[in-house]
Formats: sequence, C-alpha cells, structure tokens
Amino acid sequence: MNKLLLREMLLRFYQEDLGFGDLTSEWIFSKEQTKAIFLAKSEGIFAGEEVIREGYNVLQEDIHLTLLKRDGDVLKHGDVIAEVTGPAVAILSSERVILNLIQRMSGIATLTARAVESLGESETRICDTRKTTPGLRMLEKHAVTCGGGYNHRFRLDDGVMIKDNHIAQCGSITNAVGKIREKAGHMIKVEVEAESLEDVKEAVQAGADVIMFDNSTVEEAIEWQKEVPPSIITEVSGGITIEKLNLYGKIGVDFISIGALTHSATSLDISLDIQHGEVNDVRNRSF
Repeated sequence: MNKLLLREMLLRFYQEDLGFGDLTSEWIFSKEQTKAIFLAKSEGIFAGEEVIREGYNVLQEDIHLTLLKRDGDVLKHGDVIAEVTGPAVAILSSERVILNLIQRMSGIATLTARAVESLGESETRICDTRKTTPGLRMLEKHAVTCGGGYNHRFRLDDGVMIKDNHIAQCGSITNAVGKIREKAGHMIKVEVEAESLEDVKEAVQAGADVIMFDNSTVEEAIEWQKEVPPSIITEVSGGITIEKLNLYGKIGVDFISIGALTHSATSLDISLDIQHGEVNDVRNRSF
C-alpha cells in the first residue's frame, strides 16, 4: 500500500468529517487523556492495519497505538483489534473516519475469503475488478488481498482490456488486437473479452495474452476453455455467485473475477470503545 497516498486520502477524509473542528469533543474535553479499544462485534477477516496506524500519525498527536490484529487475521466476536491511548479529543474526533474505512475493508476481506474458500482445492484464483468505490480503490483492492484474493487492473493504464464496446467500434477482435499491437510495448499484456465460442477462437488467432469468458455458463466455459492453448491465460467473469464458484473452479481457468467483492460487500461490525465507558485523565496511568 502506498503510504504517501494513504496519508493524502486520510487528510481529505478528516477534512470532510471535521470541518472547522469537532464541537462535541472539543467543548466537553480539553487535555484529558483516555484509552480506547477497537472491538470486533462480528466474525470475519480483518483488513486496515495501516489505516489505523496512519490515521493516528496524521493527527500528529501524542497517541500510543498497539495493534493486536494484523491484515488477514481471523476475527471472532469480542476480539480486540487494537488499543489506543492519548488525548481524548483526538481519539474521539478521528473515530468515525478510521472505523468507516476498516469496517469497509474488513467486509471486503471477509467476502473474498468466503469466495476463496468456496473454490476448495482448485488452483483457480479469485480476483477483483475496477468496480470499486471512487476514491477508495487502493484500500478496497488491498482488502481483497487480505482475504486471499488477487488484484485485476488497478487503473486503465495497467494493461489492455478489449471489451465488447471496443470490438463493436473497431469492427472485430482481430482489428482491435492488431491496432493495440502496433503501439503496445513488450511489457503490456492484451486481454480480450469473449462472449461466444467464435470470439474465443478469434482471440486465440489474434494473439491475445488473456481471454475473458464473459457471462458464460459453466457448460459454455468448459467448451471455450478447450479452444485456448496453455500459453494463454483464461478468466471467467460476469454474474458469478459464491454458490456457483465451486463449479467454475473445476473448469481449469486461471482466474475468476468478481465485481461483487468490492461493490456488494457488507461492512464488518467493529466499534471503538472507551475503556470503562468514560473518558478519564489517565496521563499518569500505564496500560
């Protein structure tokens, strides 16, 4: 994860939430110190340790953080994820931004882990898509890896992916791949989206590096896979549910990409709880 970018993101998020200041916390407390814990209130996979760490670093306050869970760790109800001590105002004012992010990330990691587990012993890999929340792509894609998944393209400049609209505008898969090959360097892979057996055969002949079977049934994917030589990476995508993953995992494709990992994950229930239910002056106490 790019820590510089993460810091810039957190600054924007704090500005959005704080405005000119936290009226509630600042008007109730001044120099009081406190201790709080991040508490898991449901089961899942944790993601977001750097968000917690950098979330407090950005505040430039005298805050001490102890992380008890790391990215990818299993959470059970009642597990303490982290302990934090420092100025009450800083801890309370930053609560919502940090919680929103780690809840979202942990939900994605948990759903991804379910998808990976559903594949059983298959060597097929689960990966995400670009169907992410605007502004949160780096965090959401990191969360996918915490759940045992892999990342597809991060951005449009990561690689070439020729989709149905490109093909329709260009006239054919062959024309589209040919135009790309005229300009792409040797480090750039070319993926082609195929919607039929004829598309698959044309993509193979055109020299695609990766072929995606788009919205195919299990039966179609089995037939299409037979037409692709081992040198070409295959991927299945479109309308694939957790319940059907085991079937697709038996086909022999290299990847299954699932947009739902990031656009439909339910946030994990995590809370920030002040110890003993109140804010105290604990500057001279040790934890």
